[in-house]
Amino acid sequence: MMLGQEPRQTTSNVGHLKKSSIQALIHGLNRHYYSMVIDYRKNRLEEQMLTNLYKKTWLVGLKACHFERHSKSNRDIITSMLSYSSQYNECIKDEEGKTAEEVLVASVGKIDPKRHLGNSVEELMSHNILQLLGTMLTVLVF
Repeated sequence: MMLGQEPRQTTSNVGHLKKSSIQALIHGLNRHYYSMVIDYRKNRLEEQMLTNLYKKTWLVGLKACHFERHSKSNRDIITSMLSYSSQYNECIKDEEGKTAEEVLVASVGKIDPKRHLGNSVEELMSHNILQLLGTMLTVLVF
């Protein structure tokens, strides 16, 4: 112990001294607590390897899922599209005779059925195309 301070207070992993913060001193953490600076140096190739670690491979798009799961997913998306289309129809009827500003104020905080309908159509088409391509490749290869 030098000058009444514990030596652990300025310990670090890399070798640089790290002083206790004022907030740590106020809370009395200078006796039983110390912070360690941890620094890891990586080169460009290591960073690239770590970014690609959990990346999906190109084979993911070619795998066909089970038919029952795919048909249930299609059914769910189509039922949600039915509700979004009826909501969109109601919104169109409500917008008749209103100015652009009134329509904007009336739509604040509400779900946009047109956007959800477009997203559902895009999702349905992409899933069906991937399922079809995966099934065709499986038939041709095996």
